[in-house]
Amino acid sequence: MKEITQGSREKAILVGCQLVGQSDERFFYSMEELKSLLDTAKGLSVAEVTQKRERVCASTFIGKGKIEEIKALEIELEADVIIFNDELTPAQNRNLSRFFEAKVIDRTQLILDIFAQRARSKEGKLQVELAQLQYLLPRLGGMGIALSRLGGGIGTRGPGETKLEKDRRHIRSRINDIKSQLKNIVQHRERYRERRKENYCFQIALVGYTNAGKSTIFNRLTEADSFEENQLFATLDPLTRQLKLPKGLNVLMTDTVGFIQDLPTSLIAAFRSTLEEVAEADLLVHVIDGSHEDHAEHEATVLSILSELGASNVPVLTVYNKKDRFPESFTPITTSISISAFDQKDINRLKEEMEKEVVKQLNYYHIEVPASDGKKLSILKKHTILIERNFNDEKQVYECKGYAHPFLNL
Repeated sequence: MKEITQGSREKAILVGCQLVGQSDERFFYSMEELKSLLDTAKGLSVAEVTQKRERVCASTFIGKGKIEEIKALEIELEADVIIFNDELTPAQNRNLSRFFEAKVIDRTQLILDIFAQRARSKEGKLQVELAQLQYLLPRLGGMGIALSRLGGGIGTRGPGETKLEKDRRHIRSRINDIKSQLKNIVQHRERYRERRKENYCFQIALVGYTNAGKSTIFNRLTEADSFEENQLFATLDPLTRQLKLPKGLNVLMTDTVGFIQDLPTSLIAAFRSTLEEVAEADLLVHVIDGSHEDHAEHEATVLSILSELGASNVPVLTVYNKKDRFPESFTPITTSISISAFDQKDINRLKEEMEKEVVKQLNYYHIEVPASDGKKLSILKKHTILIERNFNDEKQVYECKGYAHPFLNL
């Protein structure tokens, strides 16, 4: 693989528009996040241009003066791409492209580009392509000239320029084809989900803001090999593994894609089937990077998206990660535990806390099992939380106490 050096990275000018009512703190954090997204996309920020306005310009998003300023910077810095920190309308994108030689893209395209890089499974690749095509379809009208001079790079990965140059009818046909393929995958996923329910598998999903450390925790808990990297959206395709809790109950744990503020609606729609893993879970483990100065904002963003997904009623265990890097001023917002994913004692404590949350959803049982019924004893050990098992010599039975799934007929 060719190493990307600073000299070979695409140079980008970042543009943001702060509207009345948006705090300085939220706006500048959003710009910092845009820079992080650019870094994840292997681009290099060479300048930032910001403007305060009462409302965005309907035709060009920003004012004429700022356009001239960006044109001068584009020439001086030899910028390859100009990235706006909001979703541009098709008209705004078309009008802005007339002023610059560099590509003009927005925050949504940048996120889509990262997803295109990170998708590994067939479903993930189809979902990304669907989101890109749905985003680009209304923007095709004025992109003929721009597309003819694109040479790849940030904002152009995924479907590829050859697809984008074809007419709307062909792209609509491709969208329908992708939807059909995804429908088959979704049906398979639903059958798999039903089978898990029939087997009384308790399902836990890791959720959280992107780069909160979910994959690291997932790997430490399940000894899996999920991709870990200190970048946004390191995990895109969900991964499910079995996890044994301290008292022996086997549960299924899923690592999910990270959330981000202003997550494009096209992505939420395209990844609906994948994100349904969250809504179908019995317990959510909400991982928050407690060392991040905006952890409160991250927490609120995740809870908002969970509500959008219809998962607001699923029980949540809140976990603040990276406690070894917490600032002195750190104060947890909700009832939670604090851990470091690299501390095995903390991982063991997390398992215990998860088990406590699982017990809250199970029914208590106290039964006698004949010594000859090895199958039932095995079920109790694997599919329930068996807290006590004593052998009664007189009756030749095991007296068992514990907690089991309500649908498990004991």
